[in-house]
Amino acid sequence: MITTKAQNWLFGLLTLVAITGFAWPLFLPASAPLDAGYLAVAGVLVLSVAAIWIFDRSQKGANYLALLGTMAALAAATRIATSGVAGFELVFLFVIIGGAAIGPAFGFQLGALTIVLSSLFFGGFGPWTPFQLFAVGWVGLGAGLIVKLAKSVRAKVLLLAAYSVFASYIFGLVMNLWFWPFAVGPQSSISYQPGAPLEQNLASFLLYSLTSSTLTWDSVRAIVLAVVILAIGKSALAVLARTKL
Repeated sequence: MITTKAQNWLFGLLTLVAITGFAWPLFLPASAPLDAGYLAVAGVLVLSVAAIWIFDRSQKGANYLALLGTMAALAAATRIATSGVAGFELVFLFVIIGGAAIGPAFGFQLGALTIVLSSLFFGGFGPWTPFQLFAVGWVGLGAGLIVKLAKSVRAKVLLLAAYSVFASYIFGLVMNLWFWPFAVGPQSSISYQPGAPLEQNLASFLLYSLTSSTLTWDSVRAIVLAVVILAIGKSALAVLARTKL
């Protein structure tokens, strides 16, 4: 059985490699065809499966698996119900609260499984799915890590509310980045330019992301999550804290 230390090191390595998959437009040489971006899709898919496999190597009790399955099903149903509602995505609520209450590994597994289940029943599988799997998993993982900085329940809730705002915008950025070259035609001022200096492409991407999601979907998601976590975060954490895993 893989040790916890080895598990963490392997997952950290996979995360670093996955980040390059998300950021491929910033590093693709000018001579490479744009279709090479689809290699990033395949690569992140393999990495996401490997990440789930690594976390699955630990011995998990029946209660843990039951809680994981239940919360993933609820989160998936919420994602399906609110899909396309202008950023009103409470799926992140389950992932953040679950990761904060149970732990980083649980948060990543919950985020990844939520994407798999919701995509399976919603028919939403596509080249974006591996990126969503990793990105939502990271949201849950981050919640499990950052909550350790707070001592009291009130401090945890406040920290998670702030984290939900941060995660909402970062999620939007990383999900936009891999798709940006395909989303904008080659002639606009915010288009991806193969071989252009890093700062030029980065500036174009940030402007594209600002106008396409940061000021709209991401902001709605951030506000809704922060408000809901402040309203029910204490009760939700208390309920999960009584779960015997």
